[in-house]
Amino acid sequence: MAIEIERKFLTASVAWRARVERSTEMRQGYFCNTDRASLRVRVAGDKAAIGIKSMTRALRRNEYEYPVPLEEAMHMLDRMCQPAIIHKTRHYLHYQGHLWEIDEFHGDNAGLVVAEIELSHEDEAFVRPQWLGAEVSDDPRYLNFALARHPFKDWTT
Repeated sequence: MAIEIERKFLTASVAWRARVERSTEMRQGYFCNTDRASLRVRVAGDKAAIGIKSMTRALRRNEYEYPVPLEEAMHMLDRMCQPAIIHKTRHYLHYQGHLWEIDEFHGDNAGLVVAEIELSHEDEAFVRPQWLGAEVSDDPRYLNFALARHPFKDWTT
């Protein structure tokens, strides 16, 4: 079974930019979200996949991802997904033995930057970079499917 253990943080500065190793433009859209799972299609550069994630507020979630042809994924994004499409640039960098993925959102979520780290177990120790801000792992507003429904530009607090 595919398990993802992920923690999310805001960024406190742009100092992370100096450490970026590579970046990928991403677009993702959602077919449906239930109280048990979300179903999405994502285009990342020249690759595409269908993803299914369990809905839980815990750090540990089931996640499945299956490649699909790029042309078919583009068709799904344009014609089959819920209207709001997430557009972001994902930046990758290593820090003290861990891979960090920094999502810089565009469009209706512009201004939001979220740093993610995947861990092998929930209480795995890691070194916090100086540019790391508040943890938002437990805040459902920062889930991508939630940002598609209620974008950052509409937040009041």
